[in-house]
Amino acid sequence: MIKDLITRMLERQADRLLKKNKPIIVAVTGSVGKTSTKLNIATVLAEKYRVLAHYGSYNTHIAVPLAIFDLKVPLRLKSPLSWIKVLWATQKQLSQPYPYDVLVLELGTDHPGEIEYFKKYIKPDIAVVTAVAAEHMEFFGTIDAVAKEELAVTHFSKETLINYDDVDMIFSKLVPEGINLDTYGTSGVAEYRFETQDYKPGKGFVGSFVSPEFGKQPVTLQVVGEHNIRTVVAAGAVGIKLGLTADQVAAGLAKVVPVNGRMNLLKGLERSTLIDDTYNSSPLAAIAALQTLYKFPTNQRIAILGSMNELGDYSAQAHQQVGAACDPSLLDWVITIGADAANFLAPAAEQRGCRVRSFTSPYEAGTFAHSILQARAVVLAKGSQNGVFAEEALKELLGEVDEDQKLVRQSADWMAIKQKQFGAPEAND
Repeated sequence: MIKDLITRMLERQADRLLKKNKPIIVAVTGSVGKTSTKLNIATVLAEKYRVLAHYGSYNTHIAVPLAIFDLKVPLRLKSPLSWIKVLWATQKQLSQPYPYDVLVLELGTDHPGEIEYFKKYIKPDIAVVTAVAAEHMEFFGTIDAVAKEELAVTHFSKETLINYDDVDMIFSKLVPEGINLDTYGTSGVAEYRFETQDYKPGKGFVGSFVSPEFGKQPVTLQVVGEHNIRTVVAAGAVGIKLGLTADQVAAGLAKVVPVNGRMNLLKGLERSTLIDDTYNSSPLAAIAALQTLYKFPTNQRIAILGSMNELGDYSAQAHQQVGAACDPSLLDWVITIGADAANFLAPAAEQRGCRVRSFTSPYEAGTFAHSILQARAVVLAKGSQNGVFAEEALKELLGEVDEDQKLVRQSADWMAIKQKQFGAPEAND
């Protein structure tokens, strides 16, 4: 009840701030890719505007108002004094000039109706829907229900951009009539798209950003994986819709780099390359990450695949799908972390002919990966959070001491959670 009260108070403050300052609002929803898309949009828009986009996944009912005020969730969530300080900070900001022209907000959902909830005080100028795929299936049950939830943002937005590649366009019927709707992606039929001319693993995609407004613009994208091209194309499309020039769009696209924990390349032992995609996982994202791994030229490829959480009754099928995507001709080892990965993903990968080892702890998985690592290997790590934390497996493989600062969830609070689950050492800071 106290949490609900604080949430309502923060929402009222956010509503007051938005009505007073009237910033442009870009809202990002979708089953996967929200945070990368959000940050890429902010990077491109920064060529013209003062932009606010929180680095982390500030997408819950209580966190979104804080993101609007550029405030963090207090470390002591149950401390009344902490929340009094937060509310005082919001009141102080209301009396000052707002330092941003554009807000890029990530709107997340765990249950039906949560996206619609935000319309109480958020009226996006542009909504971006990144994907419709299996997520929180214990609450949604069907993909149709997921689509209805993610596309609910179109009901209170002025215009919408939908990822043509990762949203079945049959769901476009859920977009209300009269809403300006465009698509983006790598498909040739998307209004905003990227056409690849050359790709060098680890060095990016050379090609053209194509838009109705500016035609073909040559650009090199510094991202890993074709699925991440779409997050950059979304950023370019939003930039054009918000009045950036062709030169500004091109400059912004060229500045986009991978986000920590999301297909980010790290230097490993034995001159290996680590593909850090440990922030979270879903069937769509895991299979896309595997497809990216397969394109890296190397004598050894290792996939560390953790369980995918919050899939409900769909979990067994989802893990089997990822296991079936493990190609023994392109993988030397599949290493799993967590119960569902061991029970469902591992057998499916073994049936394909892959060599598989399963572990309950990311530290054990990392130790095994270290023991089999060959020179110039390429290692992909992908998994969900609780019960997995695949970033800890990568710690066993890092080639440079300071590289661990690029891993996700390294704060003292997170390390305490990991220690409780796996006996991990506590953080020093």
